Formats: sequence, structure tokens, C-alpha cells
Amino acid sequence: MASDTIPIRQGEELDTEGIEKYLREQLPDLPEGILTVDQFSFGKSNLTYQLKIGEWEAVLRRPPFGPVAPKAHDMAREYKILKEISPHFAAAPKPFLFADENVIGSPFFVMERKRGIVLDTDFPEGIAPTEEMCRSLSETMVDHLVELHSIDYTKTRLTEMTKPEGFMERQVIGWIRRYERAETDIIEGVEHLKQWLLKNVSESKMPAIIHYDYKLNNSMFNEDLTKMVGLFDWEMTTVGDPLADLGVAMSYWIQPDDSDLLKSGLGKPPVTVIPGFMTRNEFMERYARKSGKDLANMNFYQTFAYFKLAVICQQIYFRWKNGQTKDSRFAHLDAFVSSLIQYALYTSEEKG
Repeated sequence: MASDTIPIRQGEELDTEGIEKYLREQLPDLPEGILTVDQFSFGKSNLTYQLKIGEWEAVLRRPPFGPVAPKAHDMAREYKILKEISPHFAAAPKPFLFADENVIGSPFFVMERKRGIVLDTDFPEGIAPTEEMCRSLSETMVDHLVELHSIDYTKTRLTEMTKPEGFMERQVIGWIRRYERAETDIIEGVEHLKQWLLKNVSESKMPAIIHYDYKLNNSMFNEDLTKMVGLFDWEMTTVGDPLADLGVAMSYWIQPDDSDLLKSGLGKPPVTVIPGFMTRNEFMERYARKSGKDLANMNFYQTFAYFKLAVICQQIYFRWKNGQTKDSRFAHLDAFVSSLIQYALYTSEEKG
């Protein structure tokens, strides 16, 4: 299997000595040997590194370097979330330890190293996707989302860390405010969309643990792609409306008949455009059947999810336009934002 790590990027080096000292204090059963550190190539927000001492290996996760927005990149919260969820959900990595900023200058946590295949825009060399394989992967994605939503969160300490009441109303108001702070150009229909969301807020009566960034390239599969062995990026996880989680998953789930801009707005289209992968409707139908949940108001959740993704991209475009980032990939994100707003409007009008 091809390596999923790279040499550490310039400017993202870690204090290896400080980390090893702390690891040996906290984990006395570590083997003899020197700590080696490599970086994972994936991830655009928090940074992840592979730690190895002899046969022992783990993953270190820390915030990005530089100024960090308040409440963003909360390592302590993500560590506690994983501590509560991993005993009930095998794909969640087990967390080993948390360290505050006194060890290496920023907080971090160390968790289980999982091995497998992460799918994004291509299948790995040597694997020729079949329609049966793609269908099976789709079913696995649905079934693990159902499994996550079926965990009884009241048996965990997430009850102390979350506030499910009024979740969707807070989400709608909060993401509208984020959009308004990052607005650069007037997009036709956006005011109508904001008002529609505020008037049509829907809230499931059965809150659940939601991942809230559930997508194929946050998942890891075994070598023959028959089983999910890992699910990553739990920083947005909370207890809230499970249909909001499904909506977000669908905003990332691209299908072959989507517009070229939607397919390629974030780069090369994901593998879900390959024959055999479920359509969004098929994904939602299986979810409804497996979970027993009523998806009658799903148009609201899909509309909100497209708007939420538009806001995330608008925030990045705002940073580019104001010279806070020079990354040329972001120069045309405004067109993608406009496209997502139109998709949101279409979803709202199509079924509601």
C-alpha cells in the first residue's frame, strides 16, 4: 500500500524532543528507540502527524500554525469527544492523551493510528472500481451514519458538553451571520435564501451524535474496500439534529449529472461520480429505511447544507480577496459560492 505520509512541510515542524519526553512521562510502556515524525498529506485545517517509536505508532493532531480564531481548532474538545464516542463506534480513533500548550507551544492530542485506504478523487493504483464495489462503498457510508446516529448519547458525557435544544435555529442564525461578515459581492437570491431558511427552520425531535463533516475523504476503508475502519475530523461533532448531518453529507456527495461547476468547484470531482455509486436520493432512501427516520422535511436540511458550504467557501474567498492568503486556488471561489447559493435556492423551491 502506498504511504499516506510525507516529509514534514517547511514551517510545520514539531518539537520532537518535547513530544518524546511528554509521551514517555504519560505512556510508560513505550518501547525503547528514537521517536520519528512524518506528516499526513491530507487535511487543510488541523495538522496531523505520524509518530513512531519502534513498532509503536500513533497520530498527533494539532491546530494550524499562526493566529487561530476563538473557539476554532479546539483540541481539548475533540479529544474529549473521541474519548466518549470511540467505545461505541469502532471507526472513531481511540484517543491516548491530551497536552496543553506548555509542551510544544500549542495544544495537541495523540490518538490511535489506523491503516487503510482513503478515497477522494481517484481509486488507488491497482484497484479497478466496479459498479458492485462502488455500490457497496455507498451502502457502507449510509450504514455507518445510521450507526453513529443510533448511539445513545445520554449514556455518555456528551450531555455535559452539548446543547441539542434549539440546535437548528442557532445553526441557521449563526451561519447567516458568518456569511454577512464575509460577504464581498451581492449574489442574486441570497437575501431570499436567508429569509427562507429563517422561516422554514425544521428541528428533529430526536437529537443524536452528529459528525457534521461526514464525507468519503474523511473515511478510511480496509484494503478490499469492504469495511470502514476509520472516520476522522471530529472537530465539528456535537449532539444535534441527525438530519442536518445527513444534509451536510449530501452537500459533499457529488453525482454524475451535477453541473460541472458543482463537480469541480473544489478541484477534481470525487469518485462518487463513477458508475455504481448511489445518487443522493438513493443514499437518503437507504438512510430513511435503515434509521426509520422521517425525511419529509429533508429539503430544508439540504438547502441549509448547500448554504453552509457556500459560507465556508465565501470565508476562504474573503480571506483571498483581502490579501490574507495568496493561494491562487481560491481566486475563483466566488463563482463556486454563487453556484452553491443557486443550488440551495433550487433545493428550497423544488420540494418546499
